[in-house]
Amino acid sequence: MKRDHGHGGLTVTPYRGYGSRREAFLTGRVFRQTPLSRMVPRRGFMRDLADVVRRIARRGVADASVDIRLGDSHVSVTTDRDGYFDAHLPLVSSLPGDRSWHHAELWVTAEHEVPVRASVEVYIPVPEIDLLVISDIDDTVMYTGVADKLRMLYRLFIEKPHQRTAFPGVASLYQALHRGADDRGERPILYVSRGPWAIYEVLETFFQLNRIPVGPILFLREWGISARHPWPRRAEDHKQRLISRMLALFEGVPCILIGDSGQHDPEVYTRIVKAHPGRVAAIYIRRVDRRVDRQRDIQLLRDQIRHTRCELVLAADSELIAEHAQARGFISDHGLAAVRRDVAGMPDDSA
Repeated sequence: MKRDHGHGGLTVTPYRGYGSRREAFLTGRVFRQTPLSRMVPRRGFMRDLADVVRRIARRGVADASVDIRLGDSHVSVTTDRDGYFDAHLPLVSSLPGDRSWHHAELWVTAEHEVPVRASVEVYIPVPEIDLLVISDIDDTVMYTGVADKLRMLYRLFIEKPHQRTAFPGVASLYQALHRGADDRGERPILYVSRGPWAIYEVLETFFQLNRIPVGPILFLREWGISARHPWPRRAEDHKQRLISRMLALFEGVPCILIGDSGQHDPEVYTRIVKAHPGRVAAIYIRRVDRRVDRQRDIQLLRDQIRHTRCELVLAADSELIAEHAQARGFISDHGLAAVRRDVAGMPDDSA
């Protein structure tokens, strides 16, 4: 929000891309940024509030042309009615195999606008990955309070990244899952949220401040809020659809699903286990309430998949998740010890 210095105008925000050695996918948005009023100070609460309003009030630019180049591969796409583009690039030649992150260049043109350009990172995992980690964000990584809608909206849009609270042990747990049992891996971690794309930059900063592996990508969605439709669009199958897409992309690679008990993660993840036999190695559900009826519902879901290789674990904290993950060979002994220190609030002796 600060980058335009309050001038507004045509802007493109590409989100981190991802893919395999055969293809890559990039998503982003082209929009007109609302100029900042001269009466708004350059710093302080009023500037922060004005930027929140500008973020929500962004007007997507439909039918803008987006040219994307990644290595020798090139594709041109057009933005939809909300200004979003979703590009699929078949890779015509191999990208360097000694790294997972690559840079794509974007050129954007729209009628009556000065062309703009940008670059974005694209994550292509090394061929020998052994596990894919897919995680929810809200009340799983970061405390949001989705049960209280007004507080949730405040935390989503108003709170700054350094004011947001990560659950104890989350950083070391996700670092351990990223590194794997030998502490040398680079497993892909994908984050899926029902939150809006408008908070993408805030979440990126939050992850970096808390030393949580950034991903390759944060999968959010368009809420479609307007004066005529003041509430977010319904997206009941958003998470299930994206997870199925990721399982198809990383064909044959088992995955771990991480969520919380507050919403519908246990139900969605159980459906994924049934729809993709043998692909889900474990489901970790963070317990964010103590309702007996909710725990009973989750127990019934656990029983439904008891005959599969997947175990559903309802855990009160990150340490219990880490203990199960270490016992199953998903993380190392060192990773488990780091989570225990993190949960206990102790300094890392290896630092």
